[in-house]
Amino acid sequence: MRTPSLKAIKTFQIAARHSSFAVAADELCITPSAVSHQIKTLETQLGLPLFSRGARALALTDAGARYLEQIDDLFVRLEAVTEQLRARFGRTSVRLHVPAYFASEMLLPRLSEFSKLHDGIDLRIDTSGGHGRHHAAEADISVVVGTGPWNGLVAHPLFAQTMVPACSPELLAEKPVRRHEDLNAHTLLVHEARRDDWDRWASAVGIKELRPSQIVRIDSMSAATRAAEKKIGVALLPAELSRRKFAQGRLVRVFDEELVTQEDYTLLVRTEDENRDDIRALCAWLVEACRAPSEN
Repeated sequence: MRTPSLKAIKTFQIAARHSSFAVAADELCITPSAVSHQIKTLETQLGLPLFSRGARALALTDAGARYLEQIDDLFVRLEAVTEQLRARFGRTSVRLHVPAYFASEMLLPRLSEFSKLHDGIDLRIDTSGGHGRHHAAEADISVVVGTGPWNGLVAHPLFAQTMVPACSPELLAEKPVRRHEDLNAHTLLVHEARRDDWDRWASAVGIKELRPSQIVRIDSMSAATRAAEKKIGVALLPAELSRRKFAQGRLVRVFDEELVTQEDYTLLVRTEDENRDDIRALCAWLVEACRAPSEN
């Protein structure tokens, strides 16, 4: 049997990780039909199904789950060997995978500080791929949002994830909110990956039921934040990551009560990589930068 191509195997890995051909297609910048074709070719070459395809769900078969487990390890080893080769014979480069909103609000505004301290370290920053809940196999360092456990990884907690209602100051002036129930006169912006956050926040502050005039669902936190700035509605935003926008007056807190999600922003690195000088330098800087964000 001819060995399947790395391209097809990588496509399978991403589709399996997200349980979605559509999400895999978005991450790989190809069409869902192209993903489906590559997976079908791979299954034909292997002579067995990797997915069971239902009307509304995509699930791994037992063989698919076993294959994913093995290729995850192989890709990690391949990436590590490749990076070690680069580190020894080429320029030093660290691959950093972070959620897009973390990148725009926490990382990028401070990145020049790291560059001044470590101008010999090249960075590859990736904000694609889901909503940052897993350590990316192709990354040296990941910043994720979750609760763990982080088996086989070195974890550095950065800060707790709490959510706060926010909108533009102009919108709040046009439609004042003095009581919790006044939110029902507003459009609520809902992040697709966190659909129940508004209900959880309402329950925490004692609102029996939210009945907003309109709900707008948005597929990323960055887009939800821009919509809030454009006076489209009220969004539940990460309190820590939104500090800069509050300080600049681009957004205001509608209420001070925050939803405690029980999740943390956590920096993850593989055990075998943590002693690399470049990775250790970036990890230490990120931990320190997140420790006192209001000073940056």
